[in-house]
Amino acid sequence: MGKERRLLFEQQFVVFKEVADTKNITLAAKRLHMSQPSISLQIQNMENLYGARFFNRTNKGVTLTKAGEVFYDHVNNILNILTVAQQQISVLTEDQRALIYIGATLTIGEYILPNILAYLYKIRPDVDFKVKIANTETISQEVIEKRIHIGLIEGPAPRNKEIVVEKFWQDELVVVVPSFHPWAARHSITLAELAKERLIMREEGSGTRKVTELALKEMGLDLSQINVTMELGSTQAIKKVVAAGIGITIISSLTVSRECENGLFKVLKVQDSPVYRPLNMLTLAHTTQTKDERFLISMLHDRDLLEAIINGNCEDDKELYPCGDCLEA
Repeated sequence: MGKERRLLFEQQFVVFKEVADTKNITLAAKRLHMSQPSISLQIQNMENLYGARFFNRTNKGVTLTKAGEVFYDHVNNILNILTVAQQQISVLTEDQRALIYIGATLTIGEYILPNILAYLYKIRPDVDFKVKIANTETISQEVIEKRIHIGLIEGPAPRNKEIVVEKFWQDELVVVVPSFHPWAARHSITLAELAKERLIMREEGSGTRKVTELALKEMGLDLSQINVTMELGSTQAIKKVVAAGIGITIISSLTVSRECENGLFKVLKVQDSPVYRPLNMLTLAHTTQTKDERFLISMLHDRDLLEAIINGNCEDDKELYPCGDCLEA
């Protein structure tokens, strides 16, 4: 098969998948930087070639037919194989370093990922990492579009058949007060006490806010009783306001560990009602990971190692994993 013909087939597969994923020819054309007539023509050519109709067309968009669903699975497999082949060939022919694209939401990107990357830099200096910090929706979409190889998100994961969701860690949300607060000598508080205090919280729509409100509701606290006196768009801003004594907050324990060690904050728990949220890893379904991606995924599944990394207790990492081979999937 000539190079031009091979590239044409590959482009048609990409076009088909984009139309199937977006369910909209206009949107697919915009994402692929192609004209709408060109997209329609390529779909028509494929349907003629295979002798089957792949899409049901309506005024609201397009949906896959039964034949289209079968073809979609095969196209996915072909594109995944081509991607992996290209990566492996590039390393051989151009002597390129391995590169993994990681996406992370804010708390993970700021408080967990730096420790993970520092550890990986020591045991896998042959691998480079590019990191994007964004919200859950963006990370999920870029995993689907193969712009990110591994996504790490806080809280609920999106429902999508193209994404594999695996919990890799558990984060506790705790009540945080300044060290001079009347509650600082205590270890826990009641829901009734929490409802009366001035709360500083993340803005509406943030992952932390959603998880907190859901947990409080499940505990039996009417959300209308919460005295939210200030909403801020970042964890750092919240910590500064709490440190100034303006109010208290419910926040990830990961984000205040250093301040607690330095005596600036005191962490309290709601009596008999710990609040946890999962930290999830997103990967693309029906795809073949590279050796280096499998290495990272296996490491994230190693609970003991990950705990040591997050807590900064991996000084003797060579003894734990001399060359990382034991993490190979």
